[in-house]
Amino acid sequence: MSRLPVKKTYKLYLGGEFPRSESGRTYEAQGANVARASRKDVRDAVRAARGSFPRWAGMTAYNRGQVLYRIAEMMEARSSEFAELCSGAKEVNQAIDRFVWYAGWADKLAQILGSSNPVAGPYFNFTVPEPTGVVGVVAPDEPPLAGLVSRVAPAIVGGNATVVLASETSPLAAVELGEVLATSDVPGGVVNLLTGHREELAPILAGHMDVNAIDVGGADGQLEELERLAADNVKRVVRGRPDVESPWEIASFLELKTVWHPIGL
Repeated sequence: MSRLPVKKTYKLYLGGEFPRSESGRTYEAQGANVARASRKDVRDAVRAARGSFPRWAGMTAYNRGQVLYRIAEMMEARSSEFAELCSGAKEVNQAIDRFVWYAGWADKLAQILGSSNPVAGPYFNFTVPEPTGVVGVVAPDEPPLAGLVSRVAPAIVGGNATVVLASETSPLAAVELGEVLATSDVPGGVVNLLTGHREELAPILAGHMDVNAIDVGGADGQLEELERLAADNVKRVVRGRPDVESPWEIASFLELKTVWHPIGL
């Protein structure tokens, strides 16, 4: 008598752990029952991101680059599994290469985005980039893996923590990515992955007062509502694209701080 296979349970990824939705709800996607996140799950994810932010932002840029490279290594080891959950090997390779590409920029941002400014006085004046804080990401539905990575990698490489709404129609690659993050060097809470109905979750994320910026690249049909909600706490709104690879994508999630210092002291 042949045994029945043990089917995988697809959960959320919050604070480095894999809880079910607090509501107990699921929805069907890609032939599986996937956790359907609730309003409270969004709040828990933001709390986890805020808690992890100081540690992640306080790491050296070189170390953050190493961590992103480690994510790429772990994805490479599971590339065949990822290929079954998205459009195929080409998309997986693109996602892996994108993590590697952004990892290489980690310790170069200060030189590219910062500056030493000429001033009329006995002072040094420097502009340096700093992370914004907690960034919400509404990932595009397609491509489900490469699109998510294209929006998350530039946010976290600069030192931000993220709350990500995965593809609603093809969420399994995001759940698989959560398993990679959990077994890599990413501190728990730096990336929090939520699956569920975007129409329900995106407004909660956009209106949350402890979210500092939101990437609305995947918010088709909700853009006006999300921008209005984001305005309540002057939240930065980024209209990200899933097919872009640029250091200016990183700059979208950074603040520029100007520092004055007297000469000779």
